[in-house]
Amino acid sequence: MVPRCITIAGSDSGGGAGIQADLKAFAAAGVHGMSAIVALTAQNTREVAAVYDVPPWFVRAQLDAVAGDIGIDAAKTGMLYSRAIIETVSEWLEQHPVPLVVDPVMVASSGARLLEDDAVAVLVNRLFPLATVVTPNVLEARALTASDAAPAELAEALVELGAPAALVTGGHAEEPVDHLFDGEEHHEIPVERHDVAATHGAGCTHSATLAALLARGVSLPDAARGAAAAASRAVSQGLVEIGGGEGPVDVLGVAAR
Repeated sequence: MVPRCITIAGSDSGGGAGIQADLKAFAAAGVHGMSAIVALTAQNTREVAAVYDVPPWFVRAQLDAVAGDIGIDAAKTGMLYSRAIIETVSEWLEQHPVPLVVDPVMVASSGARLLEDDAVAVLVNRLFPLATVVTPNVLEARALTASDAAPAELAEALVELGAPAALVTGGHAEEPVDHLFDGEEHHEIPVERHDVAATHGAGCTHSATLAALLARGVSLPDAARGAAAAASRAVSQGLVEIGGGEGPVDVLGVAAR
């Protein structure tokens, strides 16, 4: 059977990030992609103009519908936006445990906040312990831990907050290295950095690929390496001609076809 992976996240109307990026990454990784949309954004390459959050009961209805018929081999969360949505998703995942990648999306590449202030503590206290791994970039990791430490120490601090494992991505760091701490061992994953003005959706692509590889039964360290390679490739193929801001990544290589 083809592995089945679900993204629990927001919709990007510009098609660059959010569930749109996740579903493309799932397809590129060879899994069947599904979605539970928690928020709609009026978004393009330059800004997030508006956010409309989906009622929690409907988020749960989407999850129940998918799990009750198709089944889920792994899941990832992206933008969850509000405390009520995080509580709903956490409660559902407590009742339906699956390999889970938590991408704590806090701020869009355009600078717009995608997580309400009162939702951060719920994200850490309720959702982090359910994750297989959390995948903040270095800026998000510093915000979550209130620390300016090096990535290795940030990953350890995230595990101390309750995450079983933490992967601090290096796209925003001085050194292009992802750092994985699985609760026992540290793994440094070099990342090829590309000077391309098309990084919109890179983080989503990374975490979605990681979830897809876990759904395929790949070990966490190897899945982290595969996710880093996929995100780097997606940036290198990025669609710089799309929009007036930071262009979307291209994990499927459509521009070369």
